[in-house]
Amino acid sequence: MVGTLLEESVRRTFITDGESSPGGRPVDFQQTIPRNLVHRAAVSEVFVTDLKIVGEGQFEVGAQWPRRHGFFGPCAPGSHDPMLYAETCRQAGLLIAHRAYGVSLGNAFISDRKTSSITPEGLVTEGRPIDVVLRASAHDPVFRGKNLIGMRAEFGCFRDDELVGTASETWRCVSPAVYRRLRGDHFAATPFQARALPTVDPVLVGRDREEDVLVADTAVPGTWSLQFDPDHPVLFDHSVDHVPGMVLLEGARQAALLTLGDPYALPLRSDFEFSAYVEFDSECLLVAEELEPDADGSRVVRVVLEQKGRAAATGILAMRRS
Repeated sequence: MVGTLLEESVRRTFITDGESSPGGRPVDFQQTIPRNLVHRAAVSEVFVTDLKIVGEGQFEVGAQWPRRHGFFGPCAPGSHDPMLYAETCRQAGLLIAHRAYGVSLGNAFISDRKTSSITPEGLVTEGRPIDVVLRASAHDPVFRGKNLIGMRAEFGCFRDDELVGTASETWRCVSPAVYRRLRGDHFAATPFQARALPTVDPVLVGRDREEDVLVADTAVPGTWSLQFDPDHPVLFDHSVDHVPGMVLLEGARQAALLTLGDPYALPLRSDFEFSAYVEFDSECLLVAEELEPDADGSRVVRVVLEQKGRAAATGILAMRRS
């Protein structure tokens, strides 16, 4: 069963007597943090602004959502893109790893699972940048000696002191030498190796520009081919040797929109597990099917990303109009 939008047990984790910033200084929103701490090349793609260590394994991260963004929407009238929220949580997790736990900037991160849930009210646009606070907690940290090599981070997203979303990410990290061995022949791969196919009409997935469309039709109903522009300034902000996780999530979102036939449905809840890298040198298929609707009326789509006959990622998206 797909669960509710905000699980009560998770809500209790982040609500502390109604305080928006328990103890010490308030979270700062004046400027973004250094871009290398969130693995971004462009300053314009950094959304997190501050890290406050509240206690052992407890943090607050400030973030600002721009009034508009070239890729992360708003994709529906009056609503920020839920993928902007997911990217904010990704950046917050990296910031915590590097600043609070001293994880080396040279280490490579491997995501095993990402979940995200947000209310429609939390995404409402107001004609101005929106400040949000992510309350984060660290769980099940794994150390090798004194070095952190993995953990699960859970987030509560607060807007105007109200809890509007939750998220989690389970990740591991490895040294540059280990990563090079792990990647083998794919270590020097580039997105320019990928085969390019004509994508679907942008209007079908709520987009205005062809370069933002990540799916192409196939001969099999309910199956699309993952496509991308290797020069995309957001999706490929910096050099990578495999398809980034956010590209996989956006491709899954677009496959879900096509499955539902609704280009403006918003993925208010997602839950994805990653089991293998998606490589550039062979086709990745997005296999989607609609499941039973969620308890709140959201339409639920299951998407499997397959490459070379095996599932590289599997997850669900609960979609609703804003």
